[in-house]
Amino acid sequence: MKNALNSSTLLLPLLLVIFSCSAPQKNVEKTPPISSENTQSDTSVTVASPLNEQFEPTVPKGPSVFSQSCHNSEVKLSSDFAAGRMDKCKRTGKNEYSITLVPENTPINSSPWYAFKVQAEQTTDIIITMTVQGDKHRYPPKISRDGKSWQLQDYQLKGDHLIMKVQASSQPVTIAAQEIINNQYYVDWAAELTAQSAFTQSILGSSTQGRPIYKIESRAENSNEWVVILGRQHPPEITGALALFPFVETLLSNSELSKYFLRKYNVLVIPNINPDGVHAGNWRSNANGKDLNRDWNDFTQIETRLINDYLQGLVTQGQKIKFAIDFHSTKKDIFYTMPVDYGVESSYFVRHWLGELDRQMPNFDVVLRPGNNPNLGVSKQYFSDQFGVHAITYEMGDNTDRTKIKRIAYKSANILMINMLSDVDHEKE
Repeated sequence: MKNALNSSTLLLPLLLVIFSCSAPQKNVEKTPPISSENTQSDTSVTVASPLNEQFEPTVPKGPSVFSQSCHNSEVKLSSDFAAGRMDKCKRTGKNEYSITLVPENTPINSSPWYAFKVQAEQTTDIIITMTVQGDKHRYPPKISRDGKSWQLQDYQLKGDHLIMKVQASSQPVTIAAQEIINNQYYVDWAAELTAQSAFTQSILGSSTQGRPIYKIESRAENSNEWVVILGRQHPPEITGALALFPFVETLLSNSELSKYFLRKYNVLVIPNINPDGVHAGNWRSNANGKDLNRDWNDFTQIETRLINDYLQGLVTQGQKIKFAIDFHSTKKDIFYTMPVDYGVESSYFVRHWLGELDRQMPNFDVVLRPGNNPNLGVSKQYFSDQFGVHAITYEMGDNTDRTKIKRIAYKSANILMINMLSDVDHEKE
């Protein structure tokens, strides 16, 4: 994209130069990092080194009886916690265990989530072999001893088997596909964010299983224009959440740029749309087995229906949806956008915004993927068709360096504000 976009289109008024684009003064630092010792320089999380070849674990054969926990008097593996997932577990030998991951329904996007704890009476090494029923592994295992700091766990792939050697002790360790960000994490993050400001956190409504779906709002006194930010439609997409947190913190910060932006625009954040799926450790779906990001046409699910009803209510009150971002994860960093000729207002706004991001981050290639499919039922299409405005799906790669994710989010949020405050003609390339 570096050669595809002309950054000279982003000539901003001199007035905006006075705004501070430094890091937000308010520090809401809750993102659980992958240890920098296990990351490559600024590009991706390093896949950990394989196990020593001398380990030849027992691969289970034939029918077995599985459960969500398996243990003996010395070692216990369990997934009975929020966001835990270990569909089938069996002891296959002395200090050897087999775990099978099973999707909540089929067909399904290949995102096999897992999260379980390992504990032993005495310090001992155990071998864990994981397989995915009808699918392949996507996420290299991470390990945490405190639930906050995460490192990559050494592992080996042999065909469809992911094999790892774990040191178990009386202090439980957690092994997961990605860092665990459960429902309570969002509540705590939002509470800390809103405690230092005039922003409000409230309950938009309840999920299929009755869990609260929260919204954060910043309302401008003399504006009817809204920026909408969504997150966590798909439970395993953790890097999308890791991007959403600093992005929102930057928009709602105490910087001069943010203060000016929040005087002109209202902001609505719904960071955790699928709390049932998050709690269950689902691969993709809500409690009804529905992919929420395919439900923005029919609104068969309460989660999408709540948001649509709220937005339509705003419009009925004379408010205007101006722009929307939906945070997700995929295998590589990518921004799914609407085509410039689709007929939305400010046709080139997204190209101007992300083109400037591309220019300001020489070590990050901004990849745009324009497209539209009115029958697919994704949020991006919904915002464009319902409100005639641009919307994007902001995707971070599964293994993108966590520090880099934060830098991209911080920079993109600042550039977004500058572009929305500028007098650049976004109808022209």
